[in-house]
Amino acid sequence: MQEPAVWFAMSATFGRSLKAKDFLESRSVRCFIPMRYDAVSDGKHGKERRLVPAISNLLFAYTTRSAIQALKSEVTYLQYLTRPEAGHRVPIIVPDRQMDHFIQVCDTYNEKLVYLQPSEVNLEKGTPVQIIGGTFDGVEGTFIKMEGKRKHHVAVLVPGIAAVVIVDISHGCLKVLE
Repeated sequence: MQEPAVWFAMSATFGRSLKAKDFLESRSVRCFIPMRYDAVSDGKHGKERRLVPAISNLLFAYTTRSAIQALKSEVTYLQYLTRPEAGHRVPIIVPDRQMDHFIQVCDTYNEKLVYLQPSEVNLEKGTPVQIIGGTFDGVEGTFIKMEGKRKHHVAVLVPGIAAVVIVDISHGCLKVLE
């Protein structure tokens, strides 16, 4: 039986996520890095608007366990993000559907997206929702209230890794999931 490809949450230390992505893609591995536009100094003419990683050192690789293990041995700065399980640490694998929604939201490069670490918002208390219509049609996430904000927000979470928050969602565009 052929080993299935899955989404591995990875870290590329010291800001080398783009370099790691290039390496993995050169080996035919599908990768994803959440990106955002930022004003970056070009050293000569002031600042210019560029796409940069939204979350430092984070990337996702879609491949098999044996393939990523072999590739990791070639690149010392590429590491698994892990979680505890039964007394030891195991690589974090993100379910396909969850990753699809995360990519769908991140790939819009919408300037109203807010990227958060899991510790920055308590998502356990939120209501699971699906967005109906517009750019994010079909995306499932968690309805949240961010401290100090009046507008409605939906967080698309990759548990233990990151969340991307869509701001300014109207109640009419949300369907509560059971």
